[in-house]
Amino acid sequence: MKVAGLITEYNPFHHGHRIHIEKTRELTGASHLVAVMSGSFVQRGEPAVVDKWTRAEMAVKSGVDLVVELPFTYAVQTAELFALGGIRILEAIGVTDYLVFGSESGDIGILNDIATILAEEPPLFKGYLKEHLERGNSFSVSRSLALEEFLLHEKIHMSNTSEILKKSNNILGIEYLKALKKTKSSITPLTFQRIGDGYREREIKSKIASATGIRHSLKSAGPESVKDYMPDPSYGAIIKFLQEYGRVNGLENYSQIINYLLCFLGPEKIADLFDVEVGLENRLKNLSLATSDVFQLIESVSTKRYTETRIQRLLIHMLLGISRKDVLEAYAVQPGYLRILGSNSKGFQIINSIKENSSLEIINKLSDSINKLDQVNKDILQRDILATDLYFLGLNLNKPLRNMDFKISPYIQK
Repeated sequence: MKVAGLITEYNPFHHGHRIHIEKTRELTGASHLVAVMSGSFVQRGEPAVVDKWTRAEMAVKSGVDLVVELPFTYAVQTAELFALGGIRILEAIGVTDYLVFGSESGDIGILNDIATILAEEPPLFKGYLKEHLERGNSFSVSRSLALEEFLLHEKIHMSNTSEILKKSNNILGIEYLKALKKTKSSITPLTFQRIGDGYREREIKSKIASATGIRHSLKSAGPESVKDYMPDPSYGAIIKFLQEYGRVNGLENYSQIINYLLCFLGPEKIADLFDVEVGLENRLKNLSLATSDVFQLIESVSTKRYTETRIQRLLIHMLLGISRKDVLEAYAVQPGYLRILGSNSKGFQIINSIKENSSLEIINKLSDSINKLDQVNKDILQRDILATDLYFLGLNLNKPLRNMDFKISPYIQK
């Protein structure tokens, strides 16, 4: 058995993801594919358009053998922590031979060279980084400028580093490589050049549309508008979801809850959330008085230092009451469980191999598994359960759907 790992969101699964699967098999010769996928909420700080079991079904029907959940505590984070969470799980299962990811660069060598510098953080680089952060730049901009200055000072030639660090998939790929180095992983990383619309492109411009473009079109023009931009199983799964729940999900569905919390919570509670710098809690509180629309709020709060994505993640953390302490504790321990979201027959072969090579609690029946975990992993799992409750609350259904993590079974392809 040769296993390749993918760290994914499938929000929703589209033709670019299908190419990812094809390229992974081509590059690695892997016999089995396992995807670590975000659950109810995704990295950018918003609910997935359809639930995690539906997205797992899309993936398994399109060629992934096993889909496991990336816990909320790892998923709704910066690119660095998102990547580290995914790598920790792929490493913990004990059977992963390869990690394959798409990037705008397509050059594993240059991405790895950059990742080495960023992982080692030489003192000179850290000094440049501090200077740019103190000038009010965002972390990503500061890091890019610091890297350029460091390379210039050290007379190290790397072409197009500033352009490389402007591209979302390059950034995420570099974070995967950093995480592999930090965990001293034996997993072999490979990349291929991503094609099609840009990661954040809201308008669909090619057959290989971005997930952002598909989500925007799905909400504004309906499911027919996205039919040609995803495999048939994905489109069918979206139609089934709409028949069941009547709408797809989005951050706009949480405006009232967010406004209530910003009214109700004191500044000290907001300041205790992960990634809140001094003063940001007051900025959020004050600017929330001017609008009840979550997107207008995010736009008004964001600055060149506080990106809109960062504010979105902060608001989702606030919805679940996740503190800085909660996040730090989660990354201080090893993953203790594996939540299966979807599988085919080859996926069960991976599961059997995991049982032989790992001490992870493989969750079949949620109620039985919770009490087998240490306290920190139990807390991580409880947040996933709460996130799912919050997810279905956002769909604004006639009756509340609670404890769906206990009621919905993984998708199993016969």
